[in-house]
Amino acid sequence: MLIAIFAIMLLGAGILAYKGMSGPSPQKALKRRVEVMRNRHAEGGALKASAQMQIRKLMEKRQSKVEGLASTLIPRPALLKLRLDQTGKKISLGKYAMVSLGIAFFVMALLLLRGAPFFLAFFVGLFVGIGVPHMGVGFLIKKRIKNFNTNFPDAIELMVRGLRSGLPITETLGIVAGELPGPVGTEFSAVSDKMKIGKTMEAALQETADRLGTPEFQFFVITLAIQRETGGNLAETLSNLADVLRKRAQMKLKIKAMSSESKASALIVGSLPFIVFTLVWMINPNYMANFFVDQRLIVAGLGGLVWMSIGAFMMAKMVNFEI
Repeated sequence: MLIAIFAIMLLGAGILAYKGMSGPSPQKALKRRVEVMRNRHAEGGALKASAQMQIRKLMEKRQSKVEGLASTLIPRPALLKLRLDQTGKKISLGKYAMVSLGIAFFVMALLLLRGAPFFLAFFVGLFVGIGVPHMGVGFLIKKRIKNFNTNFPDAIELMVRGLRSGLPITETLGIVAGELPGPVGTEFSAVSDKMKIGKTMEAALQETADRLGTPEFQFFVITLAIQRETGGNLAETLSNLADVLRKRAQMKLKIKAMSSESKASALIVGSLPFIVFTLVWMINPNYMANFFVDQRLIVAGLGGLVWMSIGAFMMAKMVNFEI
């Protein structure tokens, strides 16, 4: 009976995680749009379209309730919303919360089926359910920022060519948005759209800089602000900025190559105790079960974790270089 309950929990958690990660089906979206257009031009289509619009509003209200519940349960939802926006993906707080709960229940049920104690399974599932989505979002943010910084000097050079040909700065922003793909084109397109609805260029650029959080784009915003106040040759200033950003990227690659050996050593030393503990527990779970029962072993384990955390923090500081 207990195994059946755990199997049902495992299946439900997998379905919940799959629904949370997968977005709306493109085939269903296309079919829905075709149906809306057909009903709109058919006899009595206006009434059907109105009914569908009301249903859509009800669904949006239901989704907003899920978002409100997620905002209530998640600590600092504004910061998490900013991180989700930095990924460039359409990930809502409700979807993020459902994925976290699905992973947590999956890991907890898996550990319980393996014979782990309930409190150990609960805390490990909670840790994995919180940590894995956080690490995934961080990975997506780093990947997008890396792509942005790689193509950003090319965007500045494109603006320089536009300025030297006589175009204003606002037109060059639109050209960059239309010519360059990826995160650079998306962010410049957002800046151009904000300017079209009445925002100043400085305000639109500063909002993008706050969302990206990269020093490279902040340099660009400060350069435009200083040039607007003091005057001068903007094309030459931006050309020098593009050269500085390229040299900055080269320096980062050089530091990464020089510190790669130290980072690999720190990763191996830090992960080796956990790998050995997991392997021994999988081979002989009864032997390792005393580790969670005997108070002396629990105190020794907590002390070891504290000292390992201090050592990992010191190694991370030693191999991390800021430019």
